[in-house]
Amino acid sequence: MGNGAAGAGSATMPAQVVLVMGVSGAGKTTVGRLLAQRLGWTYLEGDDMHPPASVAKMAGGTPLTDEDRWPWLRAIAAEIDALLTAGRSGVVTCSALKRRYRDILIGGRGGVRLVYLKGGTNLLSPRLAVRAGHFMPPSLLESQFAALEPPEDDEHPIVVVPDRPPEALVEEVIQALGR
Repeated sequence: MGNGAAGAGSATMPAQVVLVMGVSGAGKTTVGRLLAQRLGWTYLEGDDMHPPASVAKMAGGTPLTDEDRWPWLRAIAAEIDALLTAGRSGVVTCSALKRRYRDILIGGRGGVRLVYLKGGTNLLSPRLAVRAGHFMPPSLLESQFAALEPPEDDEHPIVVVPDRPPEALVEEVIQALGR
């Protein structure tokens, strides 16, 4: 179930899962890993849970459909449930671009908090142009923005613009979480 520390909740704070979302290149993996390390929580990379057919589709430059995403989202939700049931805190990264995706991932889970890494094409396109070793080609960034439904106020997101060093972003999230 991901890389990272044991991630136990403390006696005073129940287990919590932070879902880090955003389009490709926003820094989900970097921020998510650093956040999990800082908090001593379990880390789960949502991209690692894509079925091979979906990875091949994206690597070939074809955006995923909702039908492609449902099993992947349900698998991530099951991992979130497993963390919370075990009383373990964690950080999970997932694009979670649409509200209906976030409804699957967060649903009625009171222990899940949403962090939205909000960056525009001017900020993210140059990052994707130099990123190596990732299945998601830069050509799919526009399709991600087209699909994006930014979190609304009733989702209580922590909104962070990823225009600073990752450590500063993690500090902002930790303060917003009250940790």
